[in-house]
Amino acid sequence: MTKEKTRNKSLFNRFLDVVERAGNKLPHPIVLFGLFALGVVVISGLLHAMGVSAEGELINSKTGEVEHTIVTIKSLFNTSGIVYMMTNAVKNFTGFAPLGTVLVAMLGVGVAEQSGWISSLLRKTVEITPAALITPVVVFLGCMSNVAGDAGYVVLIPIGALMFMAYGRHPMAGLAAAFAGVSGGFSANLLVGTLDPLLSGITNEAIRIVDANYTVQPTGNWFFMCASTFVITILGTIITDKIVEPRLGKFEGGTDTAGFTSSSMSQEESKALKTANIVLVVMVVGMIALLIPQSSFLRNPETGSLVDGSPFMDSIIILIALYFFVPAVVYGRKAGTFKDHRDVCGSMSKSMASMSTYISLVFVSSQFINYFKYTNIGTIIALKGANFFGASGIGPIPLIILFVIFSAFANLFMGSASAKWTILAPVFIPMFMLLGFSPELTQVAYRIGDSCTNVITPLMSQFATIIIFAKRYDDNAGIGTLVATMLPYSLIFLIGWTILLALWMAFGLPLGPGVSLML
Repeated sequence: MTKEKTRNKSLFNRFLDVVERAGNKLPHPIVLFGLFALGVVVISGLLHAMGVSAEGELINSKTGEVEHTIVTIKSLFNTSGIVYMMTNAVKNFTGFAPLGTVLVAMLGVGVAEQSGWISSLLRKTVEITPAALITPVVVFLGCMSNVAGDAGYVVLIPIGALMFMAYGRHPMAGLAAAFAGVSGGFSANLLVGTLDPLLSGITNEAIRIVDANYTVQPTGNWFFMCASTFVITILGTIITDKIVEPRLGKFEGGTDTAGFTSSSMSQEESKALKTANIVLVVMVVGMIALLIPQSSFLRNPETGSLVDGSPFMDSIIILIALYFFVPAVVYGRKAGTFKDHRDVCGSMSKSMASMSTYISLVFVSSQFINYFKYTNIGTIIALKGANFFGASGIGPIPLIILFVIFSAFANLFMGSASAKWTILAPVFIPMFMLLGFSPELTQVAYRIGDSCTNVITPLMSQFATIIIFAKRYDDNAGIGTLVATMLPYSLIFLIGWTILLALWMAFGLPLGPGVSLML
């Protein structure tokens, strides 16, 4: 890069370049996560020897009761720690939730890519969708995808990159836009998703400390999260188009460019696309017909819910794989890309072969994440921070803004939204209730902070997955590349979302149906 180009860059872009260069000078992600795991072993030994601990009110995951608990560091730098690491290595790997999710979804998505169905579908999308709408559509779909849990990570993010490439834009910008919506805007949605009943259940346990009669419903944050969806979509679009993509420059091509050199389709491809899409519509209509009856076997047998604890949500990944696989096979047969079942099986094998680096990375990263959880380091950081704010004497409005920032900071060390809330809810819910704030307000403040830093923390379980997706378009992509690309989203989402909350409070708007800001 010339000195003139460097001078023309903004200070913020130069800062991002420094972050990227520094991050990419680190070892290969597999080695880096191995060093992270080793660091946890050593640090846990030191903290254990120092007698580091924290205490506070925690929700017992088995009984659901709020209990006063003293949490101590569990050392991995001793014989019991070594036994844990040796006996749990395979369990940590096979029990790592994103592993099965990614591989099963990729069986369907991989076949869809290699059949040519996705390529034709995207080229048709280019023909009918204005280019100006592609960024907001990708970010918006990312936000909406979290209603299906982690499905957006393994389906929408790689497709977001392909969609941008179909429009002649940089695929890394499409990947970033989708990742920002899926993960940075994780709590934002127009629908009540899987996270809502999970967090409200934890909140209700914390409420019992001061009021046994108050109950938070899963819809308690619905109005605010609906508005958040549009705010995140607007911010994500601006960041992608004005900051991220200009910084990436022109895409020079890569392994996934085949099929996007021309927007025209042959007559055979057009017929195959029409047939495959009809099959997809029939499958969707059939599924809706199965879901409508209140007695459907796909609903929760006790509550009738389609979201909370339903067979439908529990099987969403295999359903998504089938909804890619079946139309893709139909397309491949009609278009001639699949001659027989051997071609279909071959495409499945190629799809799994492309995930070999990911599988290796998951083995190491799963050890690191589970070591961090086992040692209680993240739990103690969260507890000590919560205790500090509780005793600070800061006024209520500045305190809730600081709580958003603290939640974002804690998310860097503890990826699970429910695990962090189990620690923070018993401290902050009673505290803010005594200050007159509703539990729903505290919960929504937590959700803002918890979402914004998802895109920059290696402790987020899908972080390794996104690095592998990025390597499709940049062989040198590493943690530095991803963090530098996603940092603008994290910072601006945090600021913009917090401003939205402040305005919401200033106008006294309801957070959900019948839910006030104040008690």
